[in-house]
Amino acid sequence: MEENGEKRWNFWGMGKLNPQSKTSVRGLLMKIWGSVNKDDPRPLLPLGHGDPSPFPCFRTTPIAEDAVVDSLRSAKFNSYPPTSGLQPARSAIADYLSRDLPYTLSPDDVFLTIGCIQAIEITLRALARPGANILLPRPCFPFYDSYASSINLEVRYFDLNPEKGWEVDIESVEALTDENTVAMVIINPGNPCGSVYTHRHLKEIAETARKLGILVVTDEVYHHLTFGPNPFVPMGVFGSIVPVITLGSISKRWLVPGWRLGWLVISDPNGILRKSGIVECITDCLNMTSDPPTFIQGAVPQILEKTGEDFFSKTIDILREVAHICYERIQEIPCITCPNKPEGSMFVMAKLNLSLLEDINDDTDFCLKLAKEESVVVLPGVAVGMKNWLRITFAVEPSVLEDGFGRMKTFYERHAKKQ
Repeated sequence: MEENGEKRWNFWGMGKLNPQSKTSVRGLLMKIWGSVNKDDPRPLLPLGHGDPSPFPCFRTTPIAEDAVVDSLRSAKFNSYPPTSGLQPARSAIADYLSRDLPYTLSPDDVFLTIGCIQAIEITLRALARPGANILLPRPCFPFYDSYASSINLEVRYFDLNPEKGWEVDIESVEALTDENTVAMVIINPGNPCGSVYTHRHLKEIAETARKLGILVVTDEVYHHLTFGPNPFVPMGVFGSIVPVITLGSISKRWLVPGWRLGWLVISDPNGILRKSGIVECITDCLNMTSDPPTFIQGAVPQILEKTGEDFFSKTIDILREVAHICYERIQEIPCITCPNKPEGSMFVMAKLNLSLLEDINDDTDFCLKLAKEESVVVLPGVAVGMKNWLRITFAVEPSVLEDGFGRMKTFYERHAKKQ
């Protein structure tokens, strides 16, 4: 058929997948990178996303690199893997995670995914029965909201309290829950907050979820990346109180986000998730998707078993140093304040005081102009659910961080409201 003399086709783009795509991390960062002045001779300083791997001080261990080379050259891992992942890799991850638990995980509790992102996708899809809703923290890693919206899983937000180390507001969780609520999500160590929850608070979350009849999805992609007074405690410790789905990967602790090896783990010694059909749904979802690279799976046992504490300790020492620099330099810039010194992960949330600034409309405007004038990229808080806040990444070389905050201070002085 023709219309106005032109062939009419029966297909067209559906437009934006969902409204949340407008405030995705990647979408906003691309917009901000696009505003950078290409004539600025200074290097671009990326304080907006959590990938430390380009910086020499955050190189992964040679043990991990050698494991991948050995796996590739063995010619044993060139075929398609099983749906749930190679059995040796699943066994190695079960053993690795069981070190921190009061019970022993089985390889059958472990499902390998393409990074933690796919683990999120599979988990949400397995929970998305008609009419269901899920509780997310605010602020939150925004992919949860974006993906839930794309599969018609209703999202409700409970608050995190910045004055109490970004702890979960238990009363808001209880107020939001109804008979269609299937789960609550926590992120520990926290992205974007840099928080680390105590054993006491995690137990309180578990007992609350049990009372409400919902499971806990715990995003632990930054597991063991802690450098404050609170040690990392996996939510799976409380799996006998409430069913837990644990999401993680080698991306952050081993500093290799591009290797795309994650996991979804059933931390449920009482077998409730199997009896309820959730594990079967997870398997069905994995049957309809892609797998992490087989040769990376083949390297997992060697990576987990042979990496020494010296490598992890070095990473923690550097993160502690740059987190301290970040917190101290924020104090020198009057228009941003940080309620808590970061204790884990690679981020901190800082509140923006617009009343001290001229010609800055909101957090996005601040970040766009900062990138244009100073070639420094930070993420507007609106991307993580906190308008007029900033999420700042400190997982960079110390000298880069110092330079970045120096430029941010200059930016403030240029835009400070005249008294």
